[in-house]
Amino acid sequence: MRTVIAGGHGQIALRLERLLAGRGDEVAGIVRRPQQASDLLGAGAEPVVCDLESATADEVARHLEGADAAVFAAGAGPGSGSERKQTVDHHSAVLFADAAENAGVRRFLMISAMAADASLSGTPEGMDPVFADYLRAKGAADDDVRSRAALDWTVLRPGRLTNGTGTGRVHLAERTGRGEVTRDDVAAVLVALLDAPGTAGLTLELVGGETPIPKAIEAIGT
Repeated sequence: MRTVIAGGHGQIALRLERLLAGRGDEVAGIVRRPQQASDLLGAGAEPVVCDLESATADEVARHLEGADAAVFAAGAGPGSGSERKQTVDHHSAVLFADAAENAGVRRFLMISAMAADASLSGTPEGMDPVFADYLRAKGAADDDVRSRAALDWTVLRPGRLTNGTGTGRVHLAERTGRGEVTRDDVAAVLVALLDAPGTAGLTLELVGGETPIPKAIEAIGT
């Protein structure tokens, strides 16, 4: 399998690249800065330098040619403002989905966020306004991807991310309730989703739990 990951230098993406390369898959990561290439090579991935905020769908599609799957793992990241939540978390996701369609790549995984909602009104009490904009941007991106009949999409919405060692045990469902999950376990779930075409068309929440990942995927994809 060849998988192309948008946001290839992200913390989850680097973990995913190591897992895919480690089992013998081909994996490429799209990055914005040439300096990030060495980290991808260290993870066993082919670095592809392309700025999703300025590229066209046709340009990105050329990097997706011959791929079996595409994973959107890009994000504006902490410290970015509302404008980049739109240009990266929303618009770049739409661009990447356009490119996947143009390149004929059907399998598409979207890393989203729990409580992502394009219809979120205003700023809920106690929430940072930029974070509310982030949830709206992610929700709008999810809605766009889920509207595409040409993609076999799965939207994964992890809970609060941690850097602890993965346990290999999770709670994966359409609704899980809030909770934490390690980035290790998110990456492992993404690998399992790539191998589970029966999960296409699903929006899934993910937190830490007691179910081994293979069994969690099996339960969802049946």
